[in-house]
Amino acid sequence: MAKYKVYVSDYDYPNLDIERSVLEPIGAEVIGLQCKTGEDIAELAADADVILQQYAKIFRETLSKLKNCKAICRYGTGVDIVDVEAAYEFGMIVTNVPDYCIDEVADHSISMGLMLLRRIPMYARATKRGEWHWSASGGKIFRFRSSIWGLIGFGRIAQNIARKLVDFGFEIISYDPYVSRSFMNTHGVRKVELEELFETADLVDVMCPYTPETHHIVDGKAFELMKETAVLINCSRGKCVDNKALYQALVEGKIASAGLDDPEEEPAKLNNWTPDMNPLFTLDNCFITPHSAYVSVQSLDECRYVAAENARAILLGERPLDQVFP
Repeated sequence: MAKYKVYVSDYDYPNLDIERSVLEPIGAEVIGLQCKTGEDIAELAADADVILQQYAKIFRETLSKLKNCKAICRYGTGVDIVDVEAAYEFGMIVTNVPDYCIDEVADHSISMGLMLLRRIPMYARATKRGEWHWSASGGKIFRFRSSIWGLIGFGRIAQNIARKLVDFGFEIISYDPYVSRSFMNTHGVRKVELEELFETADLVDVMCPYTPETHHIVDGKAFELMKETAVLINCSRGKCVDNKALYQALVEGKIASAGLDDPEEEPAKLNNWTPDMNPLFTLDNCFITPHSAYVSVQSLDECRYVAAENARAILLGERPLDQVFP
């Protein structure tokens, strides 16, 4: 009989071999669920000692019913889908995996940004239509070395982006009320206010966590300030960008194009998602990837090992390396 029960709320990995390799040696049974919404977690995992959480939302009502649970261990960095404060009230620990995809998300954001600044998808469509001319992209293209890359947020991923962009010659600016001007200067980045970033950036790159403060940090007012030739990239949480306002901005030509790694509705957390839920999927100047910015063979394995190791430490009465506090 298993000494511990570890439930995986939901997962899109081919199997749970990594988690079992870490947890079974200490007597834990790893049980996989597919409860993306989180609505039935309290019933399905009533006897859980730990829950490994991918997309399922685990909030106060659910947490109050998990009488044996010692921890919620997130696969990933963000903890906006678990009520951290409530978890601690009910005697649980919350962990995440904070460092596993710093390169991947930076690389994805840069790739999307460079692709759209050079208007490569527009050229590709044009040549397939038989248009073979430098003007076939339908928009203006500017030299990288005289362009401004604006980062909303200056955490570890944004710092990685700034380091990698140096050789392209961009002027890099950033808005982050929690990071000092002198620290940004050490990375060759100029600290600005949000309004100045929107007004001057040729590319606006959303790299902040999702909080009440950053909900729709890019909204209709922001698009009114941005250049008509500007590109928006969001490889942070979908709700940092007002999707209705973005749709209007793209349709009306207030900005040139956008690249998103997740729309506001976050399809992975829905059971019956279809593209027609969001009109952004109908636009030729909006490019959306399926929340895949964090993906590489190495990052996926690392995320799973670290989440399982956090769970293992908690079950053994040890302090996990990646504890998140309210």
